[in-house]
Amino acid sequence: MAGCQLYLITPPVLEPASFADRLARALDAGPVAALQLRLKDADDDGWKRAIDALRPVAQSRGVAFLLNDRADLVRASGSDGVHVGQTDMKARDARKLIGPDLTLGVTCHASRDLAMAAGEDGADYVAFGAFFPTQTKLAETQADVDLLAWWSELMELPCVAIGGITAGNCGPLVQAGADFLAVVGAVWNFDGGEAAGVKAMLAAMAGA
Repeated sequence: MAGCQLYLITPPVLEPASFADRLARALDAGPVAALQLRLKDADDDGWKRAIDALRPVAQSRGVAFLLNDRADLVRASGSDGVHVGQTDMKARDARKLIGPDLTLGVTCHASRDLAMAAGEDGADYVAFGAFFPTQTKLAETQADVDLLAWWSELMELPCVAIGGITAGNCGPLVQAGADFLAVVGAVWNFDGGEAAGVKAMLAAMAGA
């Protein structure tokens, strides 16, 4: 497996057509493993419009296109998988909906037990966090770098680190063995624009 890879998450509110251009700039700036479409308060039509606009941008560049929580839309929309939280659909139910061949990620907060249960339920990766304070969503738990080190040493299932991660603070997470770093603000709110944000993250990850 490659070293630590970048995992992008969309802002919770976006205008699909204009965001597609921003997404293209970000993905063209360097290698990104996955994009998770995470929308807040969007109805089914809003989800479908966003998927139609953004999925081709990601998939044409070899970037996995995942939906947050909407396992019901994955197969019909041609998406590559789903990410579910602990209060969303159960992982095993999401797996039934998307089938055996698509990607399933599960939020596990700072819990070893939740992560092991997710693996048993068919997850392809587990996500731990939040590692740092985040503006994107309310962080229910504070995760410790030791958790990443423990998981990466003992488990083969890939792990994603999430929560307030930036180019300035990501080093210890990479060193601890995170397979992916999931970011929102570090790219979309980066002062120099999203392309510069991707480049800064990749440079920091490579130098860790």
